[in-house]
Amino acid sequence: MALMVSVVIPTLNAGAFLEALLTRLKEQTISCEIIIVDSSSTDDGPAIARSHGVRTITIERGDFNHGGTRNLAVRESSGDVVVFLTQDALPENERLIETLTKPLEDPEIAACYGRQIPRDDAFPTERFARGFNYPDAPVLKSKDSVSELGIKAFFFSNACSAVRRKEFERVGGFPEDIVMFEDMLFAARLLEEGYKILYVPEARVIHSHNLGLVEQFKRYFDAGSSFRSHRWFLDLSGGGREGMQFVLEQLKYLAREGRYQWVPYAIAEAAFKFIGYRMGICFGRSKT
Repeated sequence: MALMVSVVIPTLNAGAFLEALLTRLKEQTISCEIIIVDSSSTDDGPAIARSHGVRTITIERGDFNHGGTRNLAVRESSGDVVVFLTQDALPENERLIETLTKPLEDPEIAACYGRQIPRDDAFPTERFARGFNYPDAPVLKSKDSVSELGIKAFFFSNACSAVRRKEFERVGGFPEDIVMFEDMLFAARLLEEGYKILYVPEARVIHSHNLGLVEQFKRYFDAGSSFRSHRWFLDLSGGGREGMQFVLEQLKYLAREGRYQWVPYAIAEAAFKFIGYRMGICFGRSKT
């Protein structure tokens, strides 16, 4: 029996993205309920959503929380499976929802996440990052994967993911007491409970960000702070060898592509990420 699907999209001033996103969702090969949770936008995003007949829940901007807002949307949804998208993640084709949710018919797989393809204007460093984090081959992750993959075992992105509702509720949904990276902490909980997570590279969205150095610092500070507030996560994920591997592979990529002018930026970006993350670890709120 086919699973009923709800799509959850948190938004803030998403007018530049919603027309294309909602049109693409309406073209999907399977129909789905769409729920937008809007943080009191001041642009035409809510009007665009209404013009598409999409249910829109409005919250105060100060009440937004990456985990809590998504949990709210799940409680308001009716699907057996909930797909999470961000406002700027555009389905590459009309089969995204079908391809992303099909593996959840297997009772051992509780969640899936899709591949993110960089936009045409993506920095070379960002283009590499998308390829590094979202390879061509599928990956099935379980509790046993942690010893081999380290923190990458918990890699999971709410920019494009799907979760079976029963297991979502069983592990308590997303954590609400952190700034961000609620998706990775949620994935860790699933694996610890014995469920499996599948990376589905055929399910593709167009999604990337050209973040500056200060923005990268802030993002990785928030990562460190969020992870420290859940000490069990750091204990599970082990060391940081994956970060060094990323930097080395990125420099090789830039050399192969002849983008030598980006090498200083890549090194500076790595430093800002590392310092931000370590400061977040040091100054984040400790919690057992």
